[in-house]
Amino acid sequence: MASTALLYACSSALTSGVSAFVTRTPHGRAIITTTNLLPSSTFLSTTSKTTPTNDAATAAIQGLRRRRPRKSSDSLAALVAKDPHFKQGALLMSTTDQTEGVAASSSSDDMDEFYKLFPNKGKNVMELPPRMRFAPSPTGSLHVGGARTALYNWLVAKKGQLDFASIDHEGAFVLRVEDTDLARSTKESEQSVIADLEWLGLTWDEGPDMPLAKYGPYRQSERSALYSKIAQRLINEGKAYPCFCTPEELDVMKAKMEAEGIPPRYDGTWRDADPKVVAQKMAEGVPYTVRFKVPPGSRIVIDDAVRGTVSWDAEATVGDFILLRSSGVPVYNFCVAVDDSTMGITTVIRAEEHLTNTLRQALILDALGAPRPRYAHCSLILGEDKQKLSKRHGATSCNQFRLDGFLPDAMINYLALLGWNDGTDNEIFTRDELIEAFDIDRIVKSPSVFDMDKLKWVNAQHLKQLTVEEITGLVQEQMEYLNVINKDGDAVKTRDFVFASTALAKQMMETLRDAATNAKTVLGYNLPATFADLEDGSEAKEMVIQGNFYGIAMKIIEMYENGSFPIPDANNLLAAFMDSSNNVITEDTVIGGEEGSYPVAYKATMKAIAKEMKVKGKNLFHPVRLALTGEMSGQDVTKQLSLLAMATQEGSIVNSEAAGVVPFDVRIQNLKSFCESIPEEFHAPKQAEGSDDKSSDSKTNSKKEATTKDIAPSAPVVADPLDGYDGPPITALDIRVGRINKVWVHEEADKLYCEEIDVGEAEPRTIASGLRPFMSPEDMEGRMVLVLCNLKERKLAGFPSHGMVLCASNQDHTEVKLVSVPVEAKVGERVTVPGFDFEGEEGQPYAENKVGKKKVFEKLAPFLKTSEYGVPEFAGRPLLTSAGVCTSPIGEGSVA
Repeated sequence: MASTALLYACSSALTSGVSAFVTRTPHGRAIITTTNLLPSSTFLSTTSKTTPTNDAATAAIQGLRRRRPRKSSDSLAALVAKDPHFKQGALLMSTTDQTEGVAASSSSDDMDEFYKLFPNKGKNVMELPPRMRFAPSPTGSLHVGGARTALYNWLVAKKGQLDFASIDHEGAFVLRVEDTDLARSTKESEQSVIADLEWLGLTWDEGPDMPLAKYGPYRQSERSALYSKIAQRLINEGKAYPCFCTPEELDVMKAKMEAEGIPPRYDGTWRDADPKVVAQKMAEGVPYTVRFKVPPGSRIVIDDAVRGTVSWDAEATVGDFILLRSSGVPVYNFCVAVDDSTMGITTVIRAEEHLTNTLRQALILDALGAPRPRYAHCSLILGEDKQKLSKRHGATSCNQFRLDGFLPDAMINYLALLGWNDGTDNEIFTRDELIEAFDIDRIVKSPSVFDMDKLKWVNAQHLKQLTVEEITGLVQEQMEYLNVINKDGDAVKTRDFVFASTALAKQMMETLRDAATNAKTVLGYNLPATFADLEDGSEAKEMVIQGNFYGIAMKIIEMYENGSFPIPDANNLLAAFMDSSNNVITEDTVIGGEEGSYPVAYKATMKAIAKEMKVKGKNLFHPVRLALTGEMSGQDVTKQLSLLAMATQEGSIVNSEAAGVVPFDVRIQNLKSFCESIPEEFHAPKQAEGSDDKSSDSKTNSKKEATTKDIAPSAPVVADPLDGYDGPPITALDIRVGRINKVWVHEEADKLYCEEIDVGEAEPRTIASGLRPFMSPEDMEGRMVLVLCNLKERKLAGFPSHGMVLCASNQDHTEVKLVSVPVEAKVGERVTVPGFDFEGEEGQPYAENKVGKKKVFEKLAPFLKTSEYGVPEFAGRPLLTSAGVCTSPIGEGSVA
């Protein structure tokens, strides 16, 4: 290690053009050295006076040090100083050390030493291991646009590290803090950005928390000496000059140009000033800036990886711009150019709003003789109103997305898709898959629209890939954040409640928060106080009017009061959530528990009620659900009541007030009051027209019962799939007959087809599908197909897709075929299902927004299958057109 070393450049000296350095001699004496930052002699030559000092003086100089605390309250230098091996003067920042080395070199070696500052000098950056950087300004939170920029740079760096793994290289993802905006930069913002990057998993190889890294320091505020000395080099070479124009003179200059219709820019007043006049001004201490001397007739051209060739007439565009302010503080573009070159950055990926900055940065790099990095300027991210994404569009900061329950892997998956695709229709990627697939050349030029619904969908896909156990801890954080549970509650009860809540919501979760909000819904009871309080025309009121509800509700009340209605076992509250093999149940159609358990007892009770009251299917399950939960739809009732029992048990960890818990006994009392308000005319089911012949019905029922008894021993009765179905009606979907007019391959997605389909509207629809691996355009063009039409239009790899072509596929989705439509079917006609009314008001399809937000298709999809003969069915009932039944060549498959 060198016998003397740079420790600190006094920041307050910037305003006077002087910096102070503390060094030690080989004998350990402290030396204070003052250096003119802008001398008139050769690059980095010094006019200095050296004054011996004692340790007290050294400490006084150290007291001037600008403190830049990291996550702890100590500065980086202070943290290193705590090391027992640390000696005063031993801490060397590599770039600064190189600069000092240049200062000490002889004039004959000056140029070679100078170029050592630029590690990529004389090299082709396209052939080097990628050194990428993310350089946030700590003036606020990390937002979507910044996060995407960080991600793209991180992906290139990580892929480069894999590609160059066999050789010794300096490929890296560099985090650099650009805090030259002293008025707005805060340590709190810096810590916030770092925390967000850590949450996203975008770990850096070099950054402000690594004081001994080769190209540090990584805060611009800690690199002031380097900027000043490089500015002096430019002055010495005639590529920059001091400008003594006052702000008032610049204002007059600007006003004059604007009046003449000329774009305002500096007029070069001090560009070729008399050196004697300049020296006199400096001697008088007149404040000055340092301006870059734009070469006459210069033109800057870059080959942008995203935008193609971009060029500027530099002299006409910018004029001579400032490098150092009169305070000595360097300007943004100067810092960026110096940092990119001295840190060996090979590629710069950033937002298109920085494109104009490239002109100034390229001029500076060329003047320094430093190679330019490759540039890639990504288009802006827009809100759904096609305006630049901002706070008015909702959550845009990464921290808010974390609080809203999004997974970091899902977040980077979605951010990657905002301006990039891999050439296929694949939209779900793991982190490793993104690293492998990402390529700068596939970043698209058109702006991307931030779609919250799409982000939730991506998040839901990632949640589906995780087990209940894997996400329980994250759900607990959400519950604690929303104050649903107490943080200091019993650990076992906390674990069981969060586990049960997660299992209950797993199938419908789009975010982690959904498990917490769903638990609050389950624990609450929203049955109105009276019948009159039910909303007119609502599904609940119509059901009560039909007459089944009153009798069933009164039966439940009677059984509860006499102790015969089953309630969850306090000693086994997880029974409803576990199967006979003790595996967690997430499917809402699967009932948990073993023989003698609460779920089994509940199921037996429902069968008894059905038999006694002669009701089944939705006429039983809907009234029971409303009576017990206060809702018309939701998850399995046994699981809901088990979760309620956990929330109301002795020593519960649930915050009853915040969660809105309504205990079961209170529900029964509320239910009794509600039933008392139901008009007597709705106390019994209404007789359907044409059903007066009770004897005929009785005979028919008797015959059915006899037949059932006859076949029972050898052929059990097959349950109707609709008996346990509690989802949206099939009529919610607008499935129509369509004809494919044209098919072509998506320009930017190799496995994606673009299709023009006539569905009976004024104009054909455009739909994107991932059918290219399974069939050719010739197989598709002219075909009659089924199209799901009430899906909200969204862009797939930039292509507007409005609808979905329904196909049949086998169990592992290795074989996919179009559903065949009878040739005499009419284009535009709606597909129907026997047993459902598609004509009345209730049979009208849901609006596009409702289909998306309520996840209607996702709830219906498990019941859309093909029979063993290939007939597409919903719950065992065929899909029909006016010309007959639809078919497919795939039996016992799925339809989607």
